[in-house]
Amino acid sequence: MNTGTLERFVMLWEKYFPGAGLPVTFELIDSGTEREDAERLPPSKNWRCIICDLAKVRKGKTLILGNDSVSCGGGRFFTGYEKERFPDFRYFLSCGKPGFMEGERYKIDPETVDEAIKSDRHIPIEGKEYLFKRWDMLGPADNPEVVIFFAKGEILSGLFTLANFDRGDPFGGVVCPFGSGCCTVIYYPWFEQQSENPRAVLGMFDPSARPCVPADELTFAVPMNMFEKMISYMEESFLTTPAWDKVKRKIAREMKAKS
Repeated sequence: MNTGTLERFVMLWEKYFPGAGLPVTFELIDSGTEREDAERLPPSKNWRCIICDLAKVRKGKTLILGNDSVSCGGGRFFTGYEKERFPDFRYFLSCGKPGFMEGERYKIDPETVDEAIKSDRHIPIEGKEYLFKRWDMLGPADNPEVVIFFAKGEILSGLFTLANFDRGDPFGGVVCPFGSGCCTVIYYPWFEQQSENPRAVLGMFDPSARPCVPADELTFAVPMNMFEKMISYMEESFLTTPAWDKVKRKIAREMKAKS
């Protein structure tokens, strides 16, 4: 990746979002690739949420996540390591089966689940693994495909508005699809990266993933080809105006209070 882009974003981020945490990124790499700077996430015999693992990346650790690393059924589907939903998924996501399965009650009935998943696609993960890095850990050899922010309202306000800066369609810059936490930071953003008109994905509304993130934080996942444009617009956008100066002071105060 171009080091000028890496350094420019860090400078602009601190200028307009003072003290806010840097985003994390992921790319698909060849399976078995040895990286001296990365820790391979070990297999887990128990259920483990990918979103909880990303907390380590937010703190600066680089992780490789492969087929054996993902134990959650939803996580395996949305990373591409499973091609089919598990049996009775339609009941699991809705009302359950008495005496057999507790339902999450995220959908009103199994038929609604059927409707929701009929457009399922699969990330072509054969022979690939995920490399997760925080932005400031990236180097010239890295080629991130998605950039993921964990952020609260003021920061989301800036990201959302910047994502729509060059869009005439009020619905064209950001989507907010229903899905699990990993679905909204991996699955949907990756497919948006393949699109001619990529959109950012607002997410982390999944109650099951909420224990893995701080209170009031959501995610904003941006396809890399879109993110490069967003960086190029920062110095000519609303971020340079008195209106954003007021928001920027709020961000700075909150970041100072947290430190």
